[in-house]
Amino acid sequence: MDERIIQFISALRSAGVRISLAESKDAFEAVDLMGISNRDAFRLSLRATLVKDASGIPTFEELFPLFFGSGEVPPMMNISEDLTPQEAEMLADALKQLSQRLRDLLDRLIHGEQLSQRELDQLGRLVGLQNADDLRYRDWMSRRMQQALGFSKVREALQELMEMLEEMGMDGQRLQELRQLIQSNQQAMGEQIRQYAGEKIADNMSQMPPDDPLDQLLNRPFNALSDREMDRLRKEVQRLAALLRSRVALRQKHAKSGQLDPKATIRANLKHNSVPIVLKHRDHHLKPKFVVICDISTSMRYCSELMMSLVYSLQDQVSKTHSFAFINHLEYISPEFSGKPSNDAVRGVLDRLPPGYYNTDLGYSLENFVRNYLDYVDSRTTFIMVGDGRNNYNDPRLDIFSMLTRRAKNTIWLNPEPPHLWGTGDSDMLKYAPLCDAILQVRNLAELTSAIDRLFI
Repeated sequence: MDERIIQFISALRSAGVRISLAESKDAFEAVDLMGISNRDAFRLSLRATLVKDASGIPTFEELFPLFFGSGEVPPMMNISEDLTPQEAEMLADALKQLSQRLRDLLDRLIHGEQLSQRELDQLGRLVGLQNADDLRYRDWMSRRMQQALGFSKVREALQELMEMLEEMGMDGQRLQELRQLIQSNQQAMGEQIRQYAGEKIADNMSQMPPDDPLDQLLNRPFNALSDREMDRLRKEVQRLAALLRSRVALRQKHAKSGQLDPKATIRANLKHNSVPIVLKHRDHHLKPKFVVICDISTSMRYCSELMMSLVYSLQDQVSKTHSFAFINHLEYISPEFSGKPSNDAVRGVLDRLPPGYYNTDLGYSLENFVRNYLDYVDSRTTFIMVGDGRNNYNDPRLDIFSMLTRRAKNTIWLNPEPPHLWGTGDSDMLKYAPLCDAILQVRNLAELTSAIDRLFI
């Protein structure tokens, strides 16, 4: 059992649940105390010690039955035991008229025979189940195994079998009962395959090496992230945003001019009989205004997603943010963030503008902006572009971009591409670059966080 618990903890870590060595030790101590005879107590003792927050509970509940049993696979019934000798003879004659493969499968369903471990292993190897290490592929792998077994043809074969039995004179009610029982056994076999696929994937996850340390992950380029690594970074965004918020708030608190504030000084010294012991100065640091335009085409999607999540997690440090997203046209997305957690809002934006086979067109998106939202840019605005400057050979509309940079307080471009790639292929970055006040490279989340911190200086 200890080995199984260790494998379970490894699988949880592979699925993105953070578990320290101390928490693993707590889990073993809890199991020693509670025992394993009571399944619910065993499950709750592991969950209480291994899962730190609610976001990890669904993963725990999905993996637990795959390692420690879930309840049984639905039983299969031996239908042949309920047939009269005459009905059994009819069924045998009808089965002989089907292909050997379908005959064998239907015969197993009629006799209620589950697949053996060896047969399940063979099916798994046939569809590449040994390479699957993500439970999101469980149902897909299960369907592939069923397809390899011939499940898709059972419905047609069953209809053909019923018609043959009807021609042989079997009673209509008995035919309906036989059909329902065979279909029930097929569903039970399908659930057996699905449970096996889940258990095999969970075992694969338990054998994966632990995730890279977070510091390494923060420095991994966006274009090299796996889906699991991106999920982990999404969880880190809120922690990073909290650190940034504290840093920015402290910086703004200390940003004082030398100009005395008489009213604030008088109020602060009322308790000293108006003797000016404590001097108050005016805070000259105004919260910034942002206009952010994000490229969310396929190549930029991860970078822009994390950028939006960070910016909107810092809204209490910003006077106003107007955010836009584009691929081949511009969309105003700030209303999406009203009253919603930033992560949920970002997911809504990405669903609204899914990646596809349409071309990025920054020039046309800038036209959209000037036509409908030009008043959002003024002398207090920091104008931020998030993109790689690739425009699919469309007109970059440098005239519009130049006009916007003149209106704004400053213009910052965040680009994940290294400078030696600017100007290659369809990149217009070398044309935009001279018009910007600063270009910051944001190849990974660490660089993106640092760039956002600079926006508040």
